[in-house]
Amino acid sequence: MSFDESPESLATQASERFQWHWEEIPIAGEMRKLAVASDPEGMLIDACERQDAGEEGVIDPFWATTWRAASGLDHYLGEVAVNGIRVLELGCGTGHAGLAAACRGSQVVLTDGVTDPLLLVKMSTWELRDRCQVQQLRFGIDRIQGPGFPLILGSDITYLRTLWPELEQCLRDHLAHDGQVLLSDPYRIIANEFRDWIQEREWSYREHKVELTDDPSHPIRVMQLTAR
Repeated sequence: MSFDESPESLATQASERFQWHWEEIPIAGEMRKLAVASDPEGMLIDACERQDAGEEGVIDPFWATTWRAASGLDHYLGEVAVNGIRVLELGCGTGHAGLAAACRGSQVVLTDGVTDPLLLVKMSTWELRDRCQVQQLRFGIDRIQGPGFPLILGSDITYLRTLWPELEQCLRDHLAHDGQVLLSDPYRIIANEFRDWIQEREWSYREHKVELTDDPSHPIRVMQLTAR
């Protein structure tokens, strides 16, 4: 997959597909601009209507929302030594978590299974393009060639049970020896099931709680996985 590398062309391509805008949010402890979809709810309704009408290949645009799980993972990365290491973000959506790692000095490959969000991620990471690579990666289909990654990130990517086997295979395909995986979620019930499921497949598991100032009563969970 390739995009014209100028910010202007990326913005034009994105505008042809959906409405978007720049939004300032805290990333890695500083206010930074993130390119985000302007009407994620409308995009989801449109996708559901097209699916109901029998259109094939329509994917729910869950990527269009900046989930709190990404902010929680961002906060947790402040406690992890990521400067100078190679990082892979899966299901990056807006790219918040991957950008947070890049801001802290990582070399990051930001990926998603669908191409629309990658236009926005390209724009959001433009100023750090020497540290950020953006490409499509579909669980169970695509594989990034080369050495494994010492750190793999994912925020809110365990919500679909049918994708767990492909996700696990993707983790095994791309994780470096002695590497770790950090997956965040807002303590979803389905993620509780994933926690039990993944431990049955020879992964060591630790859990961390991250409280965010916007709503401390609803913390974010970070699952830390290492292959046994």
